[in-house]
Amino acid sequence: MLPELPAAPNLWRTDQLLAAGLNTRAIARLVHGGALVRLRRGCYARGDWWRGLNGAARRRQLISAHALGTLTTSPGGFVYSHVSGASLHRLQLWNVNDRVHLTQKGCPSGISHGHDVVAHTRRLDAREICLVDGLPCTSLERTVVDCCLMFTVPQAVILIDHAARLGADLGLLRARCDALAGRNGVVALRRALELADPRSESAGESLTRELLHRVGIRPPDLQYPVWTPHGEYRLDFAWPECRVALEFDGRSKYFDYRPTAEVLFAERQREKALTEQGWSFLRIEWKHLFNEVEFKYRVLRALNRGAGADSSPFRRPATG
Repeated sequence: MLPELPAAPNLWRTDQLLAAGLNTRAIARLVHGGALVRLRRGCYARGDWWRGLNGAARRRQLISAHALGTLTTSPGGFVYSHVSGASLHRLQLWNVNDRVHLTQKGCPSGISHGHDVVAHTRRLDAREICLVDGLPCTSLERTVVDCCLMFTVPQAVILIDHAARLGADLGLLRARCDALAGRNGVVALRRALELADPRSESAGESLTRELLHRVGIRPPDLQYPVWTPHGEYRLDFAWPECRVALEFDGRSKYFDYRPTAEVLFAERQREKALTEQGWSFLRIEWKHLFNEVEFKYRVLRALNRGAGADSSPFRRPATG
């Protein structure tokens, strides 16, 4: 029979478990049995609680575990930054790992941080530091810049779109981008700022929009309203002149908020009402975003079916 864990909380340092009456052998048994999960050296989580967290929540808890684990061993002086800063600000992230990022003034020694920590060296202005969930963190704009300098363009577009929805100062971000001209990684920041649009409501929509731009298809209208006898509906992406709608079908669209049957019925009613108004639909899932050739020609076929003789589905080049 496994020993019992304390009733609360869900994260513990080793010394806290020992103080609660467990010994090292009991801790090892709890880890082996899955009741405890070792998150990092000297810090553990309640197993069933940890397994119930999604990826974003796990990244935040790994930061909390680092803060708890270093509470008695570190003099402080660091600020959570980069991907960890983005996690604390609850920004949407895609294709990132779970390592903890922090920034400090001086260069860290080779043994001052664990293998799960990425330490950055930089002097931060007081305006670039804030508290999030009680933890020191880089400001929203500083976090976006730091992340984009190490991101690909699609990753950066997702991040900046969401940051803009949360109120990030795009003018300040552009000024910082200009000041970084020539710096490694600034291209992703610049291109993402050029494409930034807070109307994108999910990471999938941001990726879809970036891909449409990359393959040269003229930009659609976002969150386009259509009035029907059954009410007003919004389309993720729309080319009104062709009456073509592109919808990103992410899992959260159907599973996060209301019972699945209710959502699917409402979606069928919505599509029926819009089809009666002459709209045709192209539905995109995550898997379609990673086959660029197939994606491009699916969109082109749909646009060509709806386009007039003088319409081109391709993005028109800028004129000087």
